[in-house]
Amino acid sequence: MKHTWKLVATLVVGAVALVLAFGLQQPMAAQVLVTVAGSLVALSMFFEMIKTLRSGKYGVDLLAIMAIVATLAVGEYWASLMVLVMLTGGDSLEDYATRKAGQELKSLLDNSPQNAHLVSADRLEDIAVEKIAVGDQLLVKPGELVPVDSKIIKGNSTFDESSLTGESRPLEKLVGSELMSGSVNGAAAVTIEALSTAADSQYQAIVQLVKESANQPANFVRMADRYAVPFTAIAIVIAVVAWLISGDPVRLAEVLVVASPCPLILAAPISLVAGMSRASKNGVIVKTGTTIEKLASAKTIAFDKTGTLTKGQLTVNEVKPIEPWPAQELLHFAASAEQRSGHVLARSLVAYVGVDGLGAVSQLSEVTGQGIEAIIDDQVVKVGKLAFVTQQAVQAVEQTAVYVSIGGKYAGYISFLDQLRPEAAATIQKLRHFGLKHIMMLTGDQATIAKTIAAKLDLDEVHGNLLPKDKIRLLQAVDQNARPTIMVGDGVNDAPSLTTADVGIAMGAHGATAASESADVVILKDDLSRVASAVMISQETMQIARNDVLAGIVVLVILMLIAATGVIPALVGAMFQEVVDMMTILLALRARKGLRRKK
Repeated sequence: MKHTWKLVATLVVGAVALVLAFGLQQPMAAQVLVTVAGSLVALSMFFEMIKTLRSGKYGVDLLAIMAIVATLAVGEYWASLMVLVMLTGGDSLEDYATRKAGQELKSLLDNSPQNAHLVSADRLEDIAVEKIAVGDQLLVKPGELVPVDSKIIKGNSTFDESSLTGESRPLEKLVGSELMSGSVNGAAAVTIEALSTAADSQYQAIVQLVKESANQPANFVRMADRYAVPFTAIAIVIAVVAWLISGDPVRLAEVLVVASPCPLILAAPISLVAGMSRASKNGVIVKTGTTIEKLASAKTIAFDKTGTLTKGQLTVNEVKPIEPWPAQELLHFAASAEQRSGHVLARSLVAYVGVDGLGAVSQLSEVTGQGIEAIIDDQVVKVGKLAFVTQQAVQAVEQTAVYVSIGGKYAGYISFLDQLRPEAAATIQKLRHFGLKHIMMLTGDQATIAKTIAAKLDLDEVHGNLLPKDKIRLLQAVDQNARPTIMVGDGVNDAPSLTTADVGIAMGAHGATAASESADVVILKDDLSRVASAVMISQETMQIARNDVLAGIVVLVILMLIAATGVIPALVGAMFQEVVDMMTILLALRARKGLRRKK
């Protein structure tokens, strides 16, 4: 907003100067007014440049300051005024482009749930979302936002989650389905039960990530600064040579006017914010512009296994009975004993067998951390760890498994395996196509299980039985030539390694975990292919930014060479510079849609 006020003030100064020079025939007063205004702007820019240099970075403001000072020094105050309009107008256009490019990010904030309908004693009471408690029953009417993370307990409807996950198709939700706060209800009213408070809901976690993105939309300016060093040197050389050859100091001002480095100032930040906006539309929140650059140039990527490369849902893999028990009998007894347990393996086993395959249970007892003992069909059945089930000399298997004894005798085991995500193999291939040379799996699961999963993927390294500190050690050990590094994970135990990697990517579809808070990138939809999309969008964004900067430099050098001959007056040169600024902004905004790829 302050840039807009600077532009307005500059235009007002210009209007007053025009009235003084041509209306009141007071050109000297007009020159003094513009000189004072120009000097104040140049002074403020000089202080900003000093701050930039003290922070260890090279600023791109030097040429702009020199252009203002040079035109004022040789009496070309109208050209100086045009430079002032150009700079303040360029800053205002950058603000506008940033707001335009970030519309998708801000749409989440605009649609934040505010109120809810509390079902209480068969009547509805409207309350603020902040007052919702876990377990409250709420009514969501057609077209309304789901106020908090919840599950449906009555009715069914379709829900639009596009602003949260990038899923364009409305999803049908039935009784028992979980709902994400911020999703939009379809045509039918449903009653839900709150699973979280508003502060702890997924929507608020996403809003917080969006705020972080908006607060630091274009952290990366290093590319522009790298180009600014040689560009400044070239501009000064051309300007000084033109002055020496012509013997006219005005020639120096004419060259410096067209050399103002607005394309370098505008191109990278606008492209990066546009790229972040595009990523958001694809269900990926990138927190900073610097992350875009690192993703675009990454050479190594490491994946956690459970919940990242795999679904994180164990299913029955093998049933190994001991005679005389057939496989179906073993499954029947084991699942019947486990049907009242809340353990993840128990739920998977019962789901695999189905309700029709379960028998009646009596005298059930559960030993925490060991297993379950029950009487099924007049048989004493034990299900759980090997030592709990039997004292016989039985070799334990390396896979995740439950062991079963029936009537006091060992009857076999049932093993479980986490299922590979269907999109995992294709994602790995895409990442290799995008230039990721080294791909690893880092998991705390058993090495044998990790290798079984990895056998279906094109990986370079597989490491199992890792503690969080082991993952950090392996990431830190990556050779400098194989950096930047990316780490992809979804659990709390992944948070340290996400921070250690150059870019941490969290599979954050299941809520606000420590992983999401530690990561640089959060995948909002439970879809691993979005990792490849994030890399592709980053690469295209950086290519657009780089091409934009180079195009601006080429045009400016051509204009400087022409100005050095004296055929472009300083005022006309300032107008040309404004055209170059507009071209820069339009080219940078292409990053919102990316490059057109050949099919």
